[in-house]
Amino acid sequence: MGPYHAVMSHFPVALWLTATLVIVIRVFSDRQLARNLGRVLVPLLALGAVTGAITFALGFLVWPYEALSASPLGRNHLLMASWSLGYWTMLLFIAWRHGETLWHGVSRWIILGLGILGADLLAITGALGGHLIGNPTMVSDVLRLLGWEVYTTFYLPTTMLVIIGAAVLALLAIAIHGRRQPG
Repeated sequence: MGPYHAVMSHFPVALWLTATLVIVIRVFSDRQLARNLGRVLVPLLALGAVTGAITFALGFLVWPYEALSASPLGRNHLLMASWSLGYWTMLLFIAWRHGETLWHGVSRWIILGLGILGADLLAITGALGGHLIGNPTMVSDVLRLLGWEVYTTFYLPTTMLVIIGAAVLALLAIAIHGRRQPG
């Protein structure tokens, strides 16, 4: 089953990275082509979510949970794959719910940041998967420079929890401010 998971993983990655490109183009352009690309975002994200869920399930046919959870590298890959699938599914819901209003005002910059963060999650998930099959990438070197050794268990230090909490509060403040704006 290993080859099926490896091959299948390229579908959600390609769809979600294409969605990231669509987001970048749409944020910086209001031309007809960009608006048309913006309308394709929800189907791209939906196909990515479906293929991502299939890939996630196939991963458990390759590596049993006991094996994955016994290794820090396996736990990191499982954690990042879970975050990626959940994250991109959340972006699907946001894009579907907000439609064209997503590209106006502050929302466009928020969705740009979310798209870039999602692409980063994909890169990390893929790098960890590459390590599991013996094909490491340069992404691991970047992660090491940032202080994360991929062969050790990922943890969330207290400082990071404070940063996440502050980001949540900032996003809530932006959302409340945005709702109060006319139009």
